[in-house]
Amino acid sequence: MVLISGGTSLSGMVKNRETFSGVMPNVVCMRHTFDEEQLFTRGQPEAGYELADDLQRFCETYGGSTIAAVFVEPIAGSTGVLVPPKGYLERLRQICDEHGILLVFDEVITGFGRTGAAFAAQAFGVTPDLMTLAKALTNGAQPMGAVAVQDKIYKTITEAAPENAIEFAHGYTFSGHPAACAAAIVTQDLFKKEASFSKAAELSDYFLDGLFDLKNLNSVRDIRGYGLLGAVEVKAKGGVGVRGAKAQIALFNEGMHAKFTGDSGIIAPAFVSEKRHIDEMMDKLRSMLEKI
Repeated sequence: MVLISGGTSLSGMVKNRETFSGVMPNVVCMRHTFDEEQLFTRGQPEAGYELADDLQRFCETYGGSTIAAVFVEPIAGSTGVLVPPKGYLERLRQICDEHGILLVFDEVITGFGRTGAAFAAQAFGVTPDLMTLAKALTNGAQPMGAVAVQDKIYKTITEAAPENAIEFAHGYTFSGHPAACAAAIVTQDLFKKEASFSKAAELSDYFLDGLFDLKNLNSVRDIRGYGLLGAVEVKAKGGVGVRGAKAQIALFNEGMHAKFTGDSGIIAPAFVSEKRHIDEMMDKLRSMLEKI
């Protein structure tokens, strides 16, 4: 229940909060970065970076020294692929530095090549203090998560521990599981051997071209994307998420599965995809969007 509470507390997913109401205290959420002016923006929107000043207002309200960390997805994945406005992440980094706040990037979705770079931190040129990792760490073949930290944080923790004591006392029930570690090692080797990140970067333009070709269909409200990660948002009909749920089923019947969150379908091709696979995906998406 602690894991559910922690994740729900840090996210702005209202439905999760309604279902699991026992959230952690002293957590405040910044606004999401979506704005109507950003509709059909390919890549990073020009406007919206000032939304990062939500953090500055929190510092002025609660005191920057009372804020331990800021958690952010470089690209908000589960909310429908919200690409950060230009300057947004840079402004967060600046505010965190000014107030001594740790900046944490949740790279569970964006990590390991999804943006065309190894990590979104590199793609956007902003270095966090910590990164959370999972999913592509093992290619999803085994459940595994990891946290990457800067050396200064690692040393702060380890050097503060008493001699011969565990540096970071925590619940290690499944840590270092051999099957998950084996899957992770093989996955990372394959990423390097097959130049997967470079292939993702090379395929990005073709993927986004195909995705944005769907923008004139009557059922489409918005299209967003960066790297090999995109979203097609359908126009709401019968309440938020109703049409999205129908679209997910209709797309499955076309022979393609995509996760829908609300009315936004998240499209994330495998790195082994070729242009012909992208074409097939777009054909199925178009057929579904025309039918609904």
